[in-house]
Amino acid sequence: MLNLNVPRVGFGTSPLGMPPGWAAGEPIEEGQALAALQYAFDHGIRFFDSAPSYGKGLAETRTGAFLRQVPRESVIVATKVGVDIRGETVRRDYSRDGVLRSLEGSLKRLQVDSVDILHVHDADDDAEQVLNETFPALAELRAQGVIKAIGAGMNQWQVPMRFAQQADFDCFLIAGRYTLLEQGALGFFDLCHQKGIAIFAAGIYNSGLLAKGAASTGVTYNYAPAPPEIIARVKAIEAICAEFGVPLHTAATQLPLSHPAVKAIIVGFQAASEVQACLDARQRTIPAVLWNRLREAGLLDAAAPVPLP
Repeated sequence: MLNLNVPRVGFGTSPLGMPPGWAAGEPIEEGQALAALQYAFDHGIRFFDSAPSYGKGLAETRTGAFLRQVPRESVIVATKVGVDIRGETVRRDYSRDGVLRSLEGSLKRLQVDSVDILHVHDADDDAEQVLNETFPALAELRAQGVIKAIGAGMNQWQVPMRFAQQADFDCFLIAGRYTLLEQGALGFFDLCHQKGIAIFAAGIYNSGLLAKGAASTGVTYNYAPAPPEIIARVKAIEAICAEFGVPLHTAATQLPLSHPAVKAIIVGFQAASEVQACLDARQRTIPAVLWNRLREAGLLDAAAPVPLP
């Protein structure tokens, strides 16, 4: 069980090590990255999630440059293990030594003495090793008070389902699998709620598709060009949102937080304007009839919890 008072919105730092808009080219300027972090902090966001693999350590380094300027006790910091970065070389490593080495590197880049949450990162094909070697190492760190919570950050829910059933995980970060576009992870989220395991819903805009809309150029789904059937589904959702004057981005921001297992959404930001857009979307009232219309049209799982007006 997660014994942390986690804010409802977390800053996903992956875009801080990426080019503007995730396009080709160089990462965003450091000044822009730090300005986005500071703006978020100034506007109440106190939860920052990173990973060594985000920009080969660059996202952690930039996050660390910000964290050293604020009281450590004022923020919750999460990062991940399972990726070993040495210069330009990046490789998977879920061994006990790999966990300790990864955490040591993250603490240096983040410029903190400890992190609150440590996730196993993208262990899609390494579940056995995670259960037998990675998790016991993390459990030692938790027992020693080095970390407060153990999680797993993944783009799927099937392996985390196994983790939830076979080990004492506190939380899971699930990217892109419980959104306005798809609710395939609903059963898993229900299980986590029953077991008292917290969920952090990331990738809530499905790689930007639900933020920009189906008509935007170069829209992606799962970090690849969106297929026609996905575009068609988003257009149908967008049309119903438009009937009630609700931006697609607003509905996409609010839906995941309605599930009782979801303690926070993790949103990747590159600019202050994106932070503000997310905060504004959370405050807007959505009429209940909009969710009913989506259900009637077969565009929303009938069992998915929805925001109260």
